[in-house]
Formats: sequence, C-alpha cells, structure tokens
Amino acid sequence: MAAKIIRGSEIAQQIRVDLKRETALLKERGVVPGLVTILVGQNPASMSYVAGKQRTAHELGFHSVQDNQPETISEALLLERILQYNRDPRIHGILVQLPLPPHISEQNILYAIDPGKDVDGFHPFNVGKLMIGQADFLPCTPAGIQQLLLRSGVPIDGAEVVVVGRSNIVGKPIANMLLQKGDGANATVTVCHTGTRDIGFHTRRADILIAAVGRPMAITVDMVKQGAVVIDVGVNRQGFTPEGKAKLCGDVDYEAVRQKAGAITPVPGGVGPMTITMLMANTVKAARMAAGL
Repeated sequence: MAAKIIRGSEIAQQIRVDLKRETALLKERGVVPGLVTILVGQNPASMSYVAGKQRTAHELGFHSVQDNQPETISEALLLERILQYNRDPRIHGILVQLPLPPHISEQNILYAIDPGKDVDGFHPFNVGKLMIGQADFLPCTPAGIQQLLLRSGVPIDGAEVVVVGRSNIVGKPIANMLLQKGDGANATVTVCHTGTRDIGFHTRRADILIAAVGRPMAITVDMVKQGAVVIDVGVNRQGFTPEGKAKLCGDVDYEAVRQKAGAITPVPGGVGPMTITMLMANTVKAARMAAGL
C-alpha cells in the first residue's frame, strides 16, 4: 500500500488562514506586521524566493518592503541598511536573502540584524535560545517540518528520528527541536552526515526520517524502514521540461520509497511551502512581541 502523502502546500494554506486572521486582529490594535526582504544582486533563484515571500506577505496584509541592492554594494553600506531597519518601528522582521556576493561576509550581515527582528532565526542569540528550549523564533524550515509532523498526526514523543544532514539551516536545528521536552518533540534523535560510516544502518531504524542532504536520490528504498514517515527537505534541479520549466526532485527516491513508507512529503509541494509560511508566522510573532501583546 502506497504511503500517505503529506502535502505541505495544503497545511501551509491552513496556517496562512490563521495568520491572516491574526494580522487583522493586530491591525485593529494599531499594529501592522512589517517585513523587509533584502536582495543583493540578481541571482534568479534568490529573486524567485524573495518574490514568493513578498507575495505571501502582501496576501496576509503585512507592511512589506522589498529592498533590492546591486551586487556591487559594499559590506559597510549593506550593514548601514540593516541598522536603518533595526531602528525602524514599522519593520518587525528583517530577512537578508542568501547567498551574498563573495566580498560580503554573511556572518557579519546576519549578526548585525536585531535578534528581535531575526525572523529567519539565524542570529547566534536566537540559536542559543533554541538550544536551551526557549526560542523566540524557530528557524523556518525546521519549524515547517515540525508543523507538518504535528498537523499530520505523526507521533513524535518517544519516536526514533534520524536526520540526514547537519547544516545550520536544517539539520542541526531540527535535531535540537525534536529532542527538546514538550509537545511536538521528546524524540530520540540521531544525526547522520558525510562522516557517518553506514548511513543505512541508522536510517533503517527511523520511525521518522528527515532527509536534508542536498543530493538527488540520496535516500533509496533499501534505507527506509517499512511504514516510516519520510520528510524530504531536498530541492534539486534535474534539467528542464520541454516548456523550459525546471524539473525538481528531492533527496529521496520518491517513487520507490512511497511504496514502502507510511507517509512521505513530495517535492515540490512538501516542505517548501511551509518555509515561507513559518517566516510569516515569525513576523507576526515579532510584531506582537514588539507591541508587548
């Protein structure tokens, strides 16, 4: 029997309905959530990601600003832009789209963002709060994964979770989030990476398998336990359709694994829509915190 398909696009839409309602209530109290997205250069993928974020912000009723800067902007000038938004009371969330040009230090830029406006959850202050289970802002993709599991009724408490990938953006934070005490967590978590000798040995034990490798078809059917829940974070481009549209696949051999898994996320339409949605949720939370509500 084929796996249940966990459709992030549908769950994301449910959350956005709630966020739109919450935004309207905040507006009645004189608070309009404000989000600025800063794009340096004209990387096509980055332009597409930022456009999606701005479109969603507009749909929810945010005060949204798109700040486009040339690829030649100096690090000093970009830092000054961030400081301006740190001081702007209309802006509650600041997002700098990565990657940045080589002459700009991503670390310096991300560290300059006010932690109270760090809706990506990348500032060391917010990473530290995440580690001790007191996060104000959860990183968006891991938060989306957690919501997919919760809203799909997947048991997490006591589950064996295996995360393949140890990035600062996905692997490390989702592992930390799922091992915390409390609802939507309390799992036993194993993290696999390029230094793991036998990844399949670990993945075959997983009740919940989270693939965040960045390599097409890295997780094959023989690596998955019968009935496991498989969350595929990967978005890999594999050529183009005759119409010129990019063909996407995940880190999991989807067609084979879905015949064995209990539930699985597709690519596209799985984790991706949740990432933007959780960014919006963090922005609403930042606005509420700034207003003391």
